[in-house]
Amino acid sequence: MKNKSLTIILWVAVSLWLLMIFNSMTGPKPIEAKNLSYSGFLTELDEGAIREVTIQDLRITGTRTDGSRFETYDPGDPALVSDLLNHGVTINAEEPDRPSLLAQILAAWLPFLLLIGVWIWIMRRGSAGGSGNGGLFSFGKSRARQHAEGEVKVTFQDVAGVEEAKDEVTELVDFLRNPQKFSSLGGRIPRGVLMVGPPGTGKTLLAKAIAGEARVPFFSISGSDFVEMFVGVGASRVRDLFEQAKKNPPCIIFIDEIDAVGRRRGAGLGGGHDEREQTLNQLLVEMDGFAGNEGIIVIAATNRADVLDPALLRPGRFDRQVVVGLPDLSGREAILKVHMRKVPVASDVDARTIARGTPGFSGADLANLVNEAALFAARAGLTEVTMDTLEKAKDKIMMGAERRSVVMSDDEKRLTAYHEAGHAIVGRIVPEHDPVHKVSIIPRGRALGVTLFLPERDRYSRTKRQLESMISSLFGGRIAEEMIFGPQFVTTGASNDIERATEIARNMVTRFGLSERLGPLAYAEDEGEVFLGHAVTQHSKISAQTAREIDKEIRAIIDRNYQRSRQILEDNNDKLHKMAEALLHYETISREQIDDIMTGRPMRPPEGHDDDQQPTATTGDGPGLDPDRPQGGDKPIVGGPIGEH
Repeated sequence: MKNKSLTIILWVAVSLWLLMIFNSMTGPKPIEAKNLSYSGFLTELDEGAIREVTIQDLRITGTRTDGSRFETYDPGDPALVSDLLNHGVTINAEEPDRPSLLAQILAAWLPFLLLIGVWIWIMRRGSAGGSGNGGLFSFGKSRARQHAEGEVKVTFQDVAGVEEAKDEVTELVDFLRNPQKFSSLGGRIPRGVLMVGPPGTGKTLLAKAIAGEARVPFFSISGSDFVEMFVGVGASRVRDLFEQAKKNPPCIIFIDEIDAVGRRRGAGLGGGHDEREQTLNQLLVEMDGFAGNEGIIVIAATNRADVLDPALLRPGRFDRQVVVGLPDLSGREAILKVHMRKVPVASDVDARTIARGTPGFSGADLANLVNEAALFAARAGLTEVTMDTLEKAKDKIMMGAERRSVVMSDDEKRLTAYHEAGHAIVGRIVPEHDPVHKVSIIPRGRALGVTLFLPERDRYSRTKRQLESMISSLFGGRIAEEMIFGPQFVTTGASNDIERATEIARNMVTRFGLSERLGPLAYAEDEGEVFLGHAVTQHSKISAQTAREIDKEIRAIIDRNYQRSRQILEDNNDKLHKMAEALLHYETISREQIDDIMTGRPMRPPEGHDDDQQPTATTGDGPGLDPDRPQGGDKPIVGGPIGEH
């Protein structure tokens, strides 16, 4: 508060000084004639109506012969005094107004006082730069935020779903609490721990838990905070960070998103010794394990470990890499229970069931799921989060928010229904495909319809049969459109399906070695960005003839699965019509209704529908579409475990 008041006073003084300088440069301000214009004054003078005048600078005041007073302004008339004397006017002259002695002293010394004050203020701001307040001389100061011992309240109880990673870092906590336990046996704790994993898996949370459990000072900084536009600033901040840490041993330094400063040196265009490389070099030196660095543990997090400099990962720097991956079924259940402790939960909520239906979700996704469910419950006027609100939140995250305001014509709804039914039927019949979970023609996100497939268990790899089944199901929507409405009415809605099917087929040939003709060889080019690796110096590893063979094999895989998808839909044409009519009637059907349709049983109405009326299946080609009506827009997609399939 004191510094803020001093700053305000300083700026007020600077403003007054500038105002004085401006006034001195522009000269005295002209005085407006209040009572009499100068021409009127000369007229009265010629008429003998002026008795006495007083001249002070350019201001003229006086008295008329009738006793009235006036005031006017002298424009610099050289003949004024002689005219006054010729007309017998008494002339009085007064000394111009002069500033007081104090004002003269202030005018003379104020600039120097202001310069001294500005210099003191800049020096004080510069000295406070290390605490994060910034300043002219604080560029080289570390911007790390220091958390005192015991300030971090996060513990291992707040971290769930990454049990292996927790076990890896427990040794750090034991060392910080009881270093003699390791040093007595000659053991040395790792100087650096690099946590690697997809976004949202809890890397930063795990680092906070380490500091909370160990109850030691904790310095946190982002990798991007080191680098500025000024040369040498990053290296200076690294030095300052470690100097602060050496004053508070034992302690933890946490660098989030270290790939911003730790990228491979000499990569990309320009090569040179740039500012980022200087910062990285200084970080390598500080972490090199020299004397005086004991008791400092550096923890870093990134989801791009592939672009880090190899020198950063060698023993003595980041000795240990801890993989913080996506949680499995048990991990998702544990994470959900942690987040459900913060909201009122109804008795019907089963975390295991929600976890089973959210494969591929990260910890951040699950936290968002619970939060969205709480928002759904609040909008519905409920006092607790129920299983229904959790299911709605899951659908919103996986398939997108419903857009019921989108007005679709009957033709578009029918086309979308057949498109999604085609995906569902092919995916239901092809071998080893993930089970279909839900089909909807309600516009969600950027899609007009969604078919969602969910695996029954966590998958970590795919077989050749599974990949080809995915390609077949992706083409089911386009083939259904062509079969029902004719080739001339096939829409652009399958563009995403075609793109994904082509990508899967290409990876099968060039990356996975699943082509019998080309064999188990890697033909894929390095697709890394120029500035992340050495792609600019790389050349093609395959010949033109091999490239043609790759294209032929990709086309063969696509054609084979396209024909299989068409055959499945032709063999199940009656089920295609029945499922499309069910979608038009209910808009959304789930696995139970799909099983009823595929097995020929009477279809049960979806949950929430009390009507017993069953939609009747139609036969024939269905209604035609207007060829002049523009097609496309937001395309129907096939849903996957997360997002688009």
